[in-house]
Amino acid sequence: MPMGDDPDHWGTEADLSPMSEYCQFCYQNGGFTKPEQTVDEMVESSVTFMTSNLGFEREQAEKMSNDVIRGLRRWN
Repeated sequence: MPMGDDPDHWGTEADLSPMSEYCQFCYQNGGFTKPEQTVDEMVESSVTFMTSNLGFEREQAEKMSNDVIRGLRRWN
């Protein structure tokens, strides 16, 4: 999810302070919302959302999702 500088899109730490590294859908209250989710599952979820809701072509959504999600600290 593109978050930019808008804290409304950011995740939250346990004390509910904004956490800009992860989005509100992935990280809440100091933890990942789906801790068991694999990187491949996260990429596929993102691709599905982008193609179904945002009008992206699958190839473009796959490239963007792989580039961003696989680069997150969570997966390294």
